[in-house]
Amino acid sequence: MNLTENALTVLKTRYLLEGEEPEDLFRRVAVAVASAEKTKSDQSVWSEKFYAMMEEGKFMPNSPTLFNAGTGQGTLSACFVIPVNDTMESIMQAATTSAMIQKYGGGIGYSFSKLRSRGRGISTTHGKACGSVSVLKMLSSLSDMITQGGKRHGANMGILHIEHPEIMDFIHMKDDNATAQNFNVSVALTDKFMQALEGDQNWDLIDPHTQEVMHTLPARTIWEEIIDSAWKTGDPGLYFIDEANRSNPTPHLGNLDSTNPCGEVPLLAHEACNLGSINLGKLVKSTGTFDFDQLTELTAICTRFLDDVVTINQFPREEVAKAVAATRKIGLGIMGWHDALIQMGVPYDSPQALELADTVMGTINKVSRQISVELAEERGPYPACKEDTPIRNATRTCIAPTGSISAIATCSSGIEPLFALAFVKNVLDGKQLKEINPYFIEVAQARGFYSEDLMDQICETGSCQDIDEVPDDVKALFKTAMEIPCDVHVSMQAVFQKHTDLAVSKTINLPNEASRDDIESAYKQAYNNKCKGITVYRDGCKPTQVLETGKQKEKISEESITDASHSAPRERPRTIEGRTERVRTGHGNLYVTINYDETGDPFELFTTLGKSGGCDAANLEAISRLISLALRSGIEPVQISDQLKNITCHPAWDQGVLVHSAPDAVSKILERHMTGEPSNSRSDTKKTYGAQMGLWTAPKTNGQSKVGGSSSSKATSTMLDYSPKCPECESPAIMQEGCISCTSCGWNKCG
Repeated sequence: MNLTENALTVLKTRYLLEGEEPEDLFRRVAVAVASAEKTKSDQSVWSEKFYAMMEEGKFMPNSPTLFNAGTGQGTLSACFVIPVNDTMESIMQAATTSAMIQKYGGGIGYSFSKLRSRGRGISTTHGKACGSVSVLKMLSSLSDMITQGGKRHGANMGILHIEHPEIMDFIHMKDDNATAQNFNVSVALTDKFMQALEGDQNWDLIDPHTQEVMHTLPARTIWEEIIDSAWKTGDPGLYFIDEANRSNPTPHLGNLDSTNPCGEVPLLAHEACNLGSINLGKLVKSTGTFDFDQLTELTAICTRFLDDVVTINQFPREEVAKAVAATRKIGLGIMGWHDALIQMGVPYDSPQALELADTVMGTINKVSRQISVELAEERGPYPACKEDTPIRNATRTCIAPTGSISAIATCSSGIEPLFALAFVKNVLDGKQLKEINPYFIEVAQARGFYSEDLMDQICETGSCQDIDEVPDDVKALFKTAMEIPCDVHVSMQAVFQKHTDLAVSKTINLPNEASRDDIESAYKQAYNNKCKGITVYRDGCKPTQVLETGKQKEKISEESITDASHSAPRERPRTIEGRTERVRTGHGNLYVTINYDETGDPFELFTTLGKSGGCDAANLEAISRLISLALRSGIEPVQISDQLKNITCHPAWDQGVLVHSAPDAVSKILERHMTGEPSNSRSDTKKTYGAQMGLWTAPKTNGQSKVGGSSSSKATSTMLDYSPKCPECESPAIMQEGCISCTSCGWNKCG
């Protein structure tokens, strides 16, 4: 098996059992899945076919199947939806079920739309309801404590209906870039709301418990708040719930109120889905044409593989097992789409690419359905089937995130365009390894414009658009995500959705200068083109540490920057006022004192641990001194807080909040005392410490400029500079397929 160094790293880090080689992994999975076949002979035949397509990198199942198949432990499903009804029993049952599922590697989707709004009465206790947002935060804290199957942290989706009285709080819940960061959140939008929006009508917010109208406000007000929050943080996304339910194959069982964490799998309560992806990059002939015969054959094998996964699967809760057995849903999707287009010489943003997408996904959907019908004749239809033609699986196709498995297959992610032509990967001993797209290298060599100098230029920006030596047709072929117009992103998603039973996981990547109007246009285009949901991500909208890439740093004018060597901490006055707060940690009670300057901004910080002496107290004193030095030197408190946040050692609960460690407690208190305002709003109304001290700070954009179809590499350069770092290998992490993932080690936030 010909695996790249990066693929081997991902496999060794995340998938291989002790003593396993990659071939052993694929054999283990193939044999386990084929055990669902009736006879020993059939099991032998199909296990070889299953093994071959994985070993050749033409197909990969979702990660839990690779983790757990053949081990006798854990579930093989990637995603689940757990109901949350308006009772304490249901909320606690959801927490228990979710913990067991995430323990074994599954992502969870919830709808909080049935919960009565905050402050509403509870007749049994004469108390008041905590509300949907509080329940979500509780489940987020629970998820924080769980590492999925020992491999990754919990991933979640939270959905709230547009009619819910808490919708405004929900929309802005993640604006602080601190709350519920292990949740993706989406607003469930209805046709009725979109009609009210178009007609500039008012919109009623209705308590789900009493059906009482709690508030009425213009539909446009809610719409603009959604857009504003998405522009600032990337959340919330939109879930077009009526469109999803129009294609619900089992409406007699219930509505599709929620989805999995990345939004591509709308499911009924307690359902799970088994996913896998075909690598289209492996299906292009040497002549540059697409091999539809091989696609047809591969789709048939993959459909049978996923149905067998349903048969051998096991679940931590009986209600989940029953729901899965009733519908037997599977989701066969793709990866390597941009790779395939490049090999065929078709630009991603061309009409031909959309036509090919229509034909390719149409073929997969048609063949997968036909195989499911044949499997129903052989094995019986799914038990809840009421369709005219008996069929084995209620759903067959889905475009799921492929962050980790595309790294194994060494291909582009899902239906996404390339994020960049080059990445800088952090390796051992602080060294950096530059990785350049192999297809670009191949084209450059074949066309005679390859040079080491050219490769260095590519590494500087991740783009080829502003390099004179690169021919125009090659530039068109290798446009990256930020260089492709927004409407093309949405059109590509819509074409694939047309031939997908479930939904499509895709990120509409926007450059930093994208406006709120651009986001509104994307939302309306997605709705009008019958997408089931949409996620937008404006580059740089989340506060992250600036990455070091090959790009040379621009010189800052003397007027905007003061040489750091000439700066010094502010002098401490003789008298200063502050306040002390106690928080419970796993190390004991921690007392944190924050003193403020004359303008009310944090100036210094002291900590005292309840138990005196020892290494814990010494480490906290060191942290406190460094924090005070940073505050007096002009570092924004939010930046300090971000560095301490979620450091984990002996986690403990304090008044319903999970405190991961003593440093995490300091972070939480520092955030709470930043004048009581959200940290992201303070920078708009108060002069930053950096400005007070004459230090350089990153320029801000007002987001009012329009997004054009420019092929400039400026967008890609900005993207690389402001991308988040992978928490495991510190290489660039990117936003694709509705999830932040790492191109180097395969880590991804959503599983």
